[in-house]
Amino acid sequence: MRHHQDRDSEFKEKVVSIARVTKVVKGGKKMGFRAVVVVGDMKNRVGLGIGKAAEVSAAIRKGVEAAKKGITQVPLINGSIPHDVHGKFSASKVVLRPAPRGTGVIAGGSVRTILELAGVKNIVAKKIGSANSINVARATLNGLSLLKRIEVVTKERGKEPNVQYVKSE
Repeated sequence: MRHHQDRDSEFKEKVVSIARVTKVVKGGKKMGFRAVVVVGDMKNRVGLGIGKAAEVSAAIRKGVEAAKKGITQVPLINGSIPHDVHGKFSASKVVLRPAPRGTGVIAGGSVRTILELAGVKNIVAKKIGSANSINVARATLNGLSLLKRIEVVTKERGKEPNVQYVKSE
């Protein structure tokens, strides 16, 4: 069991949002909390989870467990993504573009949280459409899941892709 705990401790977790929600039942309204949590290892893995419970701490714990179940691998090149990508979920769209070294993470809200926990150091992101934080976060993860590694693109096309902002060292 110890080894399992050590493996889980490699992930950092951040709460994107906490909302008080109500459920209308026969006797009136039942109050609860919804927590949207992002977990990542700051290298190339990130996940998003939503937890609901009567108490905030329990909702966050459930969100962390859900996020660890849905981890996405992000292919990185020198701290940035390999190519432009458009992520979409519902009415939210996110445009992710690689950036040169030293640019930093130019993004806001849940997009920034996800990219930082994924270990992306240089990127430019823009959210378009709905600003709902959960949908924006899911659109960001959709975009990151659409990224392809250079080896895969080379094999598919039969020629070397033109990758910008990558300096050979």
